[in-house]
Amino acid sequence: MIRTVSAAALVVVPTLAVAAVLAVQPVTDDVWAIVGPLEQRSPENLANNATFGLVVTPEGAVLMDPGGSWQGAAMLHAAIRSVTDQPVLHVIDTGGQDHRWLGNGYWQAQGATVIASAAADADHRARSGDQMIALAQFLGEGLAATEPAHADVTFETDYTLELGGLSFEIMHRGAAHTPGDSFVWLDERDVIFTGDIVYVDRLLGNGPARDTDSWIAVFDARAAYQPAHVVPGHGRATDLATATRDTRDYLVNLRAQIGALIEDGGDIIDAPAIDQSAWAHLDQFAALAGRNAQANSEEMEWE
Repeated sequence: MIRTVSAAALVVVPTLAVAAVLAVQPVTDDVWAIVGPLEQRSPENLANNATFGLVVTPEGAVLMDPGGSWQGAAMLHAAIRSVTDQPVLHVIDTGGQDHRWLGNGYWQAQGATVIASAAADADHRARSGDQMIALAQFLGEGLAATEPAHADVTFETDYTLELGGLSFEIMHRGAAHTPGDSFVWLDERDVIFTGDIVYVDRLLGNGPARDTDSWIAVFDARAAYQPAHVVPGHGRATDLATATRDTRDYLVNLRAQIGALIEDGGDIIDAPAIDQSAWAHLDQFAALAGRNAQANSEEMEWE
């Protein structure tokens, strides 16, 4: 579907502003990670506090996740132009967080097709109001022109996109950080794009839409491909060992410790005292460790 590019689509983002927020990291042939900051959403990062994936083919580019707002998508586009003049033909929404889909409208205005799992699409529709309210607080005027725009193509479990001699295998294997999280396997480049299934460099956020038991199983389904390169949802592109240490091992420890706490009669008030020190080196640890423990306590009480 080709849409007319509106005047609002022609947002010009200063090069210095882009460079201050988004780092373009080469991963392998034709593949880049566009790495946003590890801290909270802000008017400066325009809700691009995440990592995005880019693959350039002779026929056009594929973008993993659109940016967290219309202006955030324009900022992301400016970073892409530092790599290629090829148009972005497809955008894959890998999950339900704002930076995984609220920039969709910008890319659709450029003529791109947006792809998401049906579970992610349902999550977008269910939580768009709350996300827009939160972003209005975080971004202020930076939210201008942003409107919820939904995927053009949805799928239940598997979808393959063929472009420029490459096969993008998009897979939804269950809930993780959000109900509709997907990963994208690019066999020809031995790369996997994980969205919020993987966090590195910073502590993961155990938010209200998560399912940590399923998250571990989804991580294992992704890890079965034994990728040489992992482009995570947060942090720099990395390897499988680092992704396992910073995400899977953390989730396993969290569930084991909370399970033991519950067995001993502890509750949500006691949860922040569990031992998470092995991950204290990760960014955002002080802000999130206690909250993650309490969220997991609440989750596991009902399992």
